[in-house]
Amino acid sequence: MDTAHAPAPDPVPTRPAPGHVDVWLVRPPLPGRPPADHHTPRPSGPSHATQPPGLSAASQPPGLSFAELRRAASFARPADRAAYATAHMALRQLLGGYLDRPPAALTFVREPCPGCAGPHGRPAVIQADGGPPLHFSLAHSRGLIAVAVAPRVIGVDVERLPSPETVEACARALHPGEQAELAAAPPGERRAHFGRLWTRKEAYLKALGTGLSRHPRTDYLGSDLRRRPARWAVLDLPAGPEHAAAIAVPGDRPDHVTVRWLPAGLPYGGDVPYGEDTPYGEDAPGANPGGTATRSPRSGSTITRSSR
Repeated sequence: MDTAHAPAPDPVPTRPAPGHVDVWLVRPPLPGRPPADHHTPRPSGPSHATQPPGLSAASQPPGLSFAELRRAASFARPADRAAYATAHMALRQLLGGYLDRPPAALTFVREPCPGCAGPHGRPAVIQADGGPPLHFSLAHSRGLIAVAVAPRVIGVDVERLPSPETVEACARALHPGEQAELAAAPPGERRAHFGRLWTRKEAYLKALGTGLSRHPRTDYLGSDLRRRPARWAVLDLPAGPEHAAAIAVPGDRPDHVTVRWLPAGLPYGGDVPYGEDTPYGEDAPGANPGGTATRSPRSGSTITRSSR
């Protein structure tokens, strides 16, 4: 199946069809570089918030709410402030395109927590038009941001591959079955294996709405599909050589997952390759860098990755 190249100029994304998932990957700006030099969206429309303490007017990102600007200003490191702001600018730009609304006009809420019913469950966007539900999930790690959009509940996670020391320290938080798989992996593959395990787990917990308030040891998200949570689909995604990424959705596996890079200055422009994108793990949907979609016999899903 050939992938469709995005038309020009700047096509507005259409809502994913039932059984489809859109995943957008963004690189935050590097320290000392202007955002336009990197894959950073520039939302249209004026900001609807005043300047929060700690963030100068010159560096104030457009389109973000006062709460988002205040949160961005709370980070001590400039790189962390830029990553947070870029992630939320990208989210607003994309959802604004899907919903045909100005990014700055979007209002976000929290669904009830499934554990205590408090207002700190999954994030959601208010849809005033009464259209079909549009669900999303946002994740960012050092050097990479991921936004997943689907017509059903979804969770996404992305993590930079940790150091061997971090793997050793965090392995004890995994499910016992996952710990055994990690211990059996060749030493040179343990960082990538841990990355796959952890991103699957966080994507699943985000889709549940609990986050890490549910202990990571509770659920098995290892290589044995028969042991994973029933009535859930968890898929690894290609995210470049230094990161692992995954999505989780309730119910059947998605029929089609499209992964795109969001380039600078082109909110919905042509898809951009980033290094050598390869599927992670036995459960990954198949993909190749030539811009075609392939089917993995184990995943039952297709993944599209277009390139110019």
